[in-house]
Amino acid sequence: MKRQFLYTSLVLLMGCTAVAQNRDAIKFSQSITKDHAYKHLSVLASDEYEGRNTGKKGGWMAADYIKAHFKSIGLKGPVKGDYFQPIDMVNYGTSQILTIEGQPAEPLKDFYIMPSTVSEKGFAFNTGSVLFAGYGLNKEGYNDYEGLNLGGKTVMIFRAGDPSAASAGKNNGGNINNKIKYLSDNKVQAVIVIDPTIDAMPDNLKNYLQSEQMVMKTKENLDRMAGPQGTPVIYVGTTTANQILKASKNTIDALKKKIAETGKPASQDITVALTASAKKTEAKVRAENVLGFLEGSDPKLKNEVLVITAHYDHIGITPDVKGDDKINNGADDDGSGTTGVLMIADAFAKAKKAGKGPKRSILFMTVTGEEKGLLGSEWYSEYPIFPLANTITNLNIDMIGRGDKDHAADNNFVYIIGSDMLSSDLDRIGKKANKDYVKMSLDERYNNRTDPNRFYYRSDHYNFAKHGIPVIFYFNGVHDDYHQPGDEISKIDFPMLAKRAKLVYFTAWELANAAKRPVVDKNEDGTRKN
Repeated sequence: MKRQFLYTSLVLLMGCTAVAQNRDAIKFSQSITKDHAYKHLSVLASDEYEGRNTGKKGGWMAADYIKAHFKSIGLKGPVKGDYFQPIDMVNYGTSQILTIEGQPAEPLKDFYIMPSTVSEKGFAFNTGSVLFAGYGLNKEGYNDYEGLNLGGKTVMIFRAGDPSAASAGKNNGGNINNKIKYLSDNKVQAVIVIDPTIDAMPDNLKNYLQSEQMVMKTKENLDRMAGPQGTPVIYVGTTTANQILKASKNTIDALKKKIAETGKPASQDITVALTASAKKTEAKVRAENVLGFLEGSDPKLKNEVLVITAHYDHIGITPDVKGDDKINNGADDDGSGTTGVLMIADAFAKAKKAGKGPKRSILFMTVTGEEKGLLGSEWYSEYPIFPLANTITNLNIDMIGRGDKDHAADNNFVYIIGSDMLSSDLDRIGKKANKDYVKMSLDERYNNRTDPNRFYYRSDHYNFAKHGIPVIFYFNGVHDDYHQPGDEISKIDFPMLAKRAKLVYFTAWELANAAKRPVVDKNEDGTRKN
């Protein structure tokens, strides 16, 4: 009798297991393999693609490769028949001019103006005098501005330093931003900041100042750019500062010495002809999200859309990096996620051709501009091809090809982030898919809004979550090659890349075929909805 009971229990258990797994889901998952992963990633992360920078040749090549794949497997182009969703994006540079007594100074050698401080309108001014105001300090026992009327003046100050004996030789003369705010509040015409680091400008600062600011032309951004110009701030090196002081027969060193010896300010008007201007320059950037659409098979459910995303862009070439390898191939970040999307799309396309397609529609979308600030996914969330109200979930894949130091002993894991932030249903479905099909360790240590790394806010899923759409973010953690040329295909764990992609696939299968979409039962702050 005990033996018969044990046999019956075993049969029932086997039956439950069979029910938990969908044979069709398993059958069409077989194309998600390490070999197919290598096929795609060896192209996307090759040197030929130059790090897939947004708005650059390598990025366009990657977009074309993804489009060709979507087309070849039978996905539809949902953007008026095309696979590209163009993003209205521009590069803003800054044209800067400074002349002293009619002699032009050289940008990035003699002076610079921070591009982010220049509005669309820009600025231009000229003056016949500059007010030298020492260290720009206003504190008990010492005031560089005592008795001075600052309104309408062009004021020149040291970026740092303090003349008091207790601070002699220390670089602690107050925060430069606070100094600038004080002068701005007092309605000065412009601020000139004496910054000795310009005399031997670090490469990273020079590269930043030379780089263009990539901006999407959304209404919010355009309104911000068109806002009023703040107080112009010009940073000058010591040679340029001494040119300005020349008419007063003073030098920086002489004035510093005088202030130090007397303990009193040496503020004074300098008669000098000075002109300055700065304005934005605009250049159109080709950038696009790549979308492939698989229509659902159920007439009642096909208007609901599951969105699966990864970003195909990376950071391109960094010329100042040490060593010969200057191409940031981005094999893991996020060539691995993009590869995952391509394989998952292929699996679902094969299922549809065999008459086993998903009931709901699926949008496979690789986005650009993630490394510039989640730009591509933000553009889609502002200008969606399918209504956000019909979007049931976003499954986002960003780095699934490697691991991190915390899992060095066992790479059979993936971090999941956001799955329970908005929907208990989605959390349950995602974890059940792992238990039924994949059986890897799901690490949730970063699955909170107060994580100091802020991973929940740092990839493309967030531009869906902020609109109340449930999300799961799949991630293998940060490694030593993060945003470095060492993020190469040779370091990819292809079996684990395929296994993690299968987890996303099986989760998508359950979502796309479920009787109901995941219920959003939590608010953005994590509290339960009534």
